[in-house]
Order: sequence, then structure tokens, then C-alpha cells
Amino acid sequence: MSQQHFSIEFFPPKTPEGVEKLRATRAKLAELHPHYFSVTFGAGGSTQKGTLETVLDIKREGHDAAPHLSCIGSSRDSLREILAEYKSHGIKRLVALRGDLPSGYGSAGFSAGEFRYANELVELIRAETGDWFHIEVAAYPEMHPQAKSPQDDMQSFVRKVKAGADAAITQYFYNADAYFRFVDEARKAGTDVPIVAGIMPITNYSQLMRFSDMCGAEIPRWIRLKLASFGDDAESIKAFGLDVVTSLCERLLVGGAPGLHFYTLNQAVATLEICRRLRAPAR
Repeated sequence: MSQQHFSIEFFPPKTPEGVEKLRATRAKLAELHPHYFSVTFGAGGSTQKGTLETVLDIKREGHDAAPHLSCIGSSRDSLREILAEYKSHGIKRLVALRGDLPSGYGSAGFSAGEFRYANELVELIRAETGDWFHIEVAAYPEMHPQAKSPQDDMQSFVRKVKAGADAAITQYFYNADAYFRFVDEARKAGTDVPIVAGIMPITNYSQLMRFSDMCGAEIPRWIRLKLASFGDDAESIKAFGLDVVTSLCERLLVGGAPGLHFYTLNQAVATLEICRRLRAPAR
């Protein structure tokens, strides 16, 4: 992995115990020397304060940190305030997202705010802060679940890049061909930013199925059947997951992916082992 960088994603803890646990997890993962740590937040910025606190914690430890920033449900003024705060703390990297639509979306009581799409957020960031921030945006190799078509989804991606994105991170996937096809299509559409592959380690079958149903990530049939066959055998699920995801990462890196972005769910063990295997000398 010497030529390609990788990054690690956390979500902000909600309790003092969670904060301490994440610090311990981060200390282990920091030994891998990731390019940066990113920190998510809830729909409508519900945990934006927790995101800032976690990001500043990471920065105090001497690491680069990238807060996620969403525009759904946000006003132009509130986003300006958040950008100014991050800038004042010397944060130089952002992950700019539309954000999840809250459950009340479409009802009379919910307002989407002043923004509807991530490219509008990228435009605002560039207008307000110039080149201060390195901006990452999302990409969907298997199509965003709310996109009308693959062509419509690609045009959304192109708009984000043209608005000023520096790079992209994909939704997680387990079909390397979907990633390579997306990159080819993005290049044909005139984009040239690095498209980093999002990686979700497999450690829990029911959790993986729940997340994948929500975000539209496809679990190949052979993987689903194999995981289901293990029943409650957690160790077999973890061992199989390590083999599958390590093999996926190897193929992505050999195929030219510029890096890997690990969705850790605030856990260290699986990501550490995958990276150890990737860095082990070939036999």
C-alpha cells in the first residue's frame, strides 16, 4: 500500500465512555499512519457538536481530521458559521455531503433548508473559503438509492466535481467490477479527481444486511448465502469477512484505486488485520 494512501472513518461518540473507547480505538489505528481520520454526523447535523469535539480531539493528537458536513436541513448562514469555526481551528479537509433525508421529508412539517444537492454545498464552500479546504464528496459505484438512473447518478457526481471537489470517496461495495466501471464512466464524463474506494469490514451479518438495505449497497448472493450459513458462529463470520474484504482490497489496489477509506464503526480489530494482511510481503 506504499503508493496508495488510506483513511479511516469514525462516528462521534454520545457518552463519556464512548469518547474514551474511541480514543483507545484511534490510538491502535493511528499506528497504521492513515492519511486522515474522518468523522460523521447525524441527519440534519444532529450531532455536529460531537463531530467538532471529535475532530478537535484528533487534531490535538497530531492527526489530520476531516469532519463530514451536510447541507440538507441547513441554512446558508448556519453553514457559513460551521465553515468559519472549522477554519478557525485550522481544519483543512471536509467531506461534503447532501446528507440523509430525515424521516419527515416530504411531509408538510419538514423543510429541506436552502440546499437540495451536494454540489450546492461544494459551491458554497468554495465561494466562502476559496481553496482553504480539501473537499471530498461521495460516489456511488452501485448507484445512489434515490437516483432515477445510473446516468442521472453520474451527472450528479459530475456536478459535484465541477463545483470544486478535490476527490471522492465511494459508498462501500463488495463487487470490484462495479467500482472499476464507475471510475471508467466518471473519466468518460470528463472528471479526473481521485476516487477512493470505501471499504466496510464484515464482522456482523445482521448489522451488515441492515446497513446495506438502508444505503443501497449490494451484497453479492454468494457472500450473503455464506454468511447466512454460519448462523450465530461469530468467529466464522469474522474469519470469512476478513478473507473476502482483504481479497477485495488487494484487487482494488492492484487495479489502480488511489486509496481505501475504511468505515470502521468505531472498531479497530478488523481494519487492523486487513491492513496487516495487505502490508505483509508476498509469499
